[in-house]
Amino acid sequence: MHRQLAPHEECKLIRCTRGSIYAVALDLRRESPTFGQWLGSELTEQSHKSLWVPGGFAVGYQTLEDSSEILYLISEFYFPNSEKGIRYDDPVFRIEWPMKVTVISEKDLSWPDYQE
Repeated sequence: MHRQLAPHEECKLIRCTRGSIYAVALDLRRESPTFGQWLGSELTEQSHKSLWVPGGFAVGYQTLEDSSEILYLISEFYFPNSEKGIRYDDPVFRIEWPMKVTVISEKDLSWPDYQE
């Protein structure tokens, strides 16, 4: 789960252009009534659906088919010093993924447990 801290928060529009993915948006806006809640959505090349994710959310996805492709439209330039992340299995948020996670980068595995 990736996010950018203020003042470089990113809004994202995510679409699957080949195959299928399960995209998750996690609300990390402290003032929000849905803080800490997540939404998962299956996006497929056949459905042509997109997922709009406002700033202040972390985003992650799981590919459901080999050779899946996604298109991200992002509202900000990437600032490495503003990047933060949350592990896919962080016990605070209990995100439910549709399949067992079998491939993940070392960087994404190394995010510490979320601390408020």
